[in-house]
Amino acid sequence: IVLEARTSRPPNKAATISAADVYERTPANKSLFQKAQKAIDEKKYDVALDVLGRLVAADAKDFQAWTELGTVQLMSNNLQEAEKSYRRAIQERPNFTLALLNLGRLLSAEKKFDAAVEPLDEAVKSSPTSADANFLLGEAYLQIKKGSKAVPYLNDAARLGKPEAHLRLATLYNAAGMKDKAAIEYEEFLKKKPDYSDRKKLEQYIMENKAAPKP
Repeated sequence: IVLEARTSRPPNKAATISAADVYERTPANKSLFQKAQKAIDEKKYDVALDVLGRLVAADAKDFQAWTELGTVQLMSNNLQEAEKSYRRAIQERPNFTLALLNLGRLLSAEKKFDAAVEPLDEAVKSSPTSADANFLLGEAYLQIKKGSKAVPYLNDAARLGKPEAHLRLATLYNAAGMKDKAAIEYEEFLKKKPDYSDRKKLEQYIMENKAAPKP
């Protein structure tokens, strides 16, 4: 499971944190948070679990600490506790995109796509320009056989820089018998990923199915 960027880092994606998500801590809790993040960077997950556990015990409203705790629990393969921590983070800050996205990603990885729709939908509402949130929501809808709902989110994900969204759209269109549309999506994908390993296979599909230009 590839998780979204950490809460402490400058946002390099629209789905990380905004100024509204900055959490003010006491000096002691700030020190604990920094210690936990150092432990995570050094892959000392037992230390991070201990420190973050103490931090949320001291301040149960610290939604960023709950999110970090969920991620460390996930890295420690404790999926149930990770889900609880992400949900607690969302309880404290319902529109915190990072927790919403990571919860949706976790549920999707467990193939609980129905359950993943709600947090991912909230993630998109909170951060409409998040390519990951749009892609994961579109994928969740695809997996529960709601292709018509998946299309706009996958289109947005592709527009926002997620090339693989074109592949998922092509799969959807191909299954629906709309091979000309699938060919267009494959073509768009190859423009963005020219070194794709199965390029020749996609080019063959495009050649066989792309609609001829109108005179």
